[in-house]
Amino acid sequence: MQFDHQEITVSIEEGKTITFETGIVARQANGAVILTCGETLLLSTACQGNIPSAETDFLPLRIDYQEKFSSSGKTLGGFIKREGRPTGKETLVCRLIDRPLRPMFEKGYFNEVQVLSYVLSYDGINAPEPLAICAASAALVISDIPLIKPIGAVRVGMIGGKFIINPTVEEQKSSKLDLILAGTEEAILMIEGYADFLAEEQILVAIEKGHAAIRMICQTLSKWQTQIGKPKNPGELKLLSTDLIDDMREKISVHLNTALRIKEKLDRESAIKALFTEMLTQYTDRDLVYTELEIKSAFKKLQAELLRKMILNENIRADGRRSDQVRSIDIKPSFLPRTHGSALFTRGETQSLSVCTLGGENMAQRSENLDGEVSDRFYLQYFFPPFSVGEVGRLGAPGRREIGHGKLAERSLAKTIPSIDVFPYVIRLESNITESNGSSSMASVCGGCLALMDAGVPIKRPIAGIAMGLILEDTRFAILSDILGLEDALGDMDFKIAGDMEGITAFQLDIKVEGITIEVMQAALAQAKQGRLHILHKMLETCPKSKENLSSYAPRIETVMIKPSKIGTLIGPAGKQIRAIIEETGAQIDIDDSGRVSIASTNSESMNRAKEMIHNLTTDVEIGKTYKGKVVSIVNFGAFVEIYGRECLCHISELSYSRVQNVEEVLKLGDIIEVKVLDINDRGQVKISHKATLPTSQKDVAHRDCRRGCGG
Repeated sequence: MQFDHQEITVSIEEGKTITFETGIVARQANGAVILTCGETLLLSTACQGNIPSAETDFLPLRIDYQEKFSSSGKTLGGFIKREGRPTGKETLVCRLIDRPLRPMFEKGYFNEVQVLSYVLSYDGINAPEPLAICAASAALVISDIPLIKPIGAVRVGMIGGKFIINPTVEEQKSSKLDLILAGTEEAILMIEGYADFLAEEQILVAIEKGHAAIRMICQTLSKWQTQIGKPKNPGELKLLSTDLIDDMREKISVHLNTALRIKEKLDRESAIKALFTEMLTQYTDRDLVYTELEIKSAFKKLQAELLRKMILNENIRADGRRSDQVRSIDIKPSFLPRTHGSALFTRGETQSLSVCTLGGENMAQRSENLDGEVSDRFYLQYFFPPFSVGEVGRLGAPGRREIGHGKLAERSLAKTIPSIDVFPYVIRLESNITESNGSSSMASVCGGCLALMDAGVPIKRPIAGIAMGLILEDTRFAILSDILGLEDALGDMDFKIAGDMEGITAFQLDIKVEGITIEVMQAALAQAKQGRLHILHKMLETCPKSKENLSSYAPRIETVMIKPSKIGTLIGPAGKQIRAIIEETGAQIDIDDSGRVSIASTNSESMNRAKEMIHNLTTDVEIGKTYKGKVVSIVNFGAFVEIYGRECLCHISELSYSRVQNVEEVLKLGDIIEVKVLDINDRGQVKISHKATLPTSQKDVAHRDCRRGCGG
């Protein structure tokens, strides 16, 4: 079914409207929408691909998001000008789109689906991230692809205690909250939020405000679907046989229930695998033919059923804990002897080896996006090698999961990092996951905080993180503190929360059912706070405060301020002057536009020499003051003396009270002499005098010699 140009508009707040259009661009896609907000414009398309093969047991949903640099009148700054591999930011937005959409497809629908989103015009005012989620949803809504119902998304900011829906890019800079949430008209599906130590009550109010705006977007898209949407075509859904599940339940539920209660992960997985192998053998040898995929899916469903009953009915989890208990914690600070700071953080069977490295400005993480070039002085990189889960796997560039987990941990800790004026270092954190059984991103937060403290970074407040789970059956639910990998896989929610004793710095929620209500979220936040404080107390028992001294292997960095007008003088023509200082002293020197000069060095001698040279180059000489300078040139009429990098003329008549016939009689190249500034003319030329610094007794001697020579 084809249709002409159609559009619909929704106003989510006074003066803020979003317009959806279709029928002009990309008309051969199953669904295509242009979304406009201000002069920011995005194109999203949705296409349905191949019918699933017999081996497919998941939805092969592919989400891609790209920011065209031409959208803001720019091009890439590197050698290659064509957009290529997704940037870190684009990868994170892909995840934002994927997470709320994935649970909203029909059960058993495993056709290949691709959703592409492009930023085609960017006004620098209306941020594209929440708009991309809405555009992707709209493209699916009007297509024949079986999305159950529309989703909407907004960003919520907080300025001066007031919550703002979809704040402008400029407003975000002064906001104490950066919250992106997505959901249906009835409930929340996804949250990605970062805050400046806000209380749980404030977070809940922000979510309620955001969901009210989401509700309006969903209602608008539902209306549009009714008006112009194509009939949904789910095709042949691959649903599990209830007979297979019932038969398997009768055969092994007792044994599987026992296996699920084994505390150690590897032993539990081994027992479960043995039961699955037994079922696979039994069912494939029988006349009643089931595919391996069907047997595997039924087995997983039975696992989930038994685990959920065990938690809801007995308040017992696979490792024997109650729902609100946190696993045992072991902390080893200064684990690596030659790093600037390190910590081995172990919580149950999840372990992070975190490392902090300090450096100068050249160690900053640089990137470019639609708003310009970005230089991050604090960043966290997350590594998840296959041995952490006892598997064999490829190594290479980080995947979407690694990038997402690293950014979550990084932004969890960002608010506790001291300002550059307090601590003039670039800070790189690594989280190396050496064991994993649930919530390695929150282990990265805890381990990363401890590594910062071990490195002597004067953080504002210690930060801890915890991951919460949910088992939801009709009106009954159980909230799980510090979830295991099994509970994440078979449960209904993954809710990560980081902060200190008083407030939250980061929270991320993914839900596998249709949504989560405010009441459930309120209970999850309250229980998460108890767990977070427990973990934080364990951390502070081992490392109560940051080390007072830096590692002997860390560089020393000092900053000096110069006048912005002197930056060019310090750099010199084509960087000649600054390179000369670096080569002579061995120090690393970085200058920003405000005139802040950072000097990094591993020894005090080169540090002091670099500071002296910078001071000499950027300090103005003043009339009437006395300075020491080096003779750098001798001419017939005097000598040029270098003072603070400037060559100043000392006329032959100003060398001595006595008459000087030849300058070289009293001076030679390289001499250090004391001079007084007599005058600075309009062209900046400095007139100096050496004789003005001499004792007055020499003036009397010179006067007597003159009288004798004149016959007086």
